[in-house]
Amino acid sequence: MRLAFTVQDFDQALAFYRDALGMEQLADWSSEAGRVVALDAGRAVLELLDELQAGVVDEIEAGRRVSGTVRFALRVADSEAMARRLAEAGAVPVAAAGPDPVG
Repeated sequence: MRLAFTVQDFDQALAFYRDALGMEQLADWSSEAGRVVALDAGRAVLELLDELQAGVVDEIEAGRRVSGTVRFALRVADSEAMARRLAEAGAVPVAAAGPDPVG
């Protein structure tokens, strides 16, 4: 499971989750395009993104800005079949299903 929070104050959120709560930092993919770190949340990964990076991720994953402040991702065996199943259950597709963008 992957949770990603887009945060207004990146430094404050990082200090809270990594430093105060003690989540181990797994990666830092920050660049001039924006800031993002991945933190170990037990059986999940918690990512903190600033607004710039959230826009970059949306562009990669959906081709336009679509996400709010919380992203939720699950690994599934067949993303296209799952996307069809969820759409049939009432979900609104925002992009085509495809391979895992983080490998």
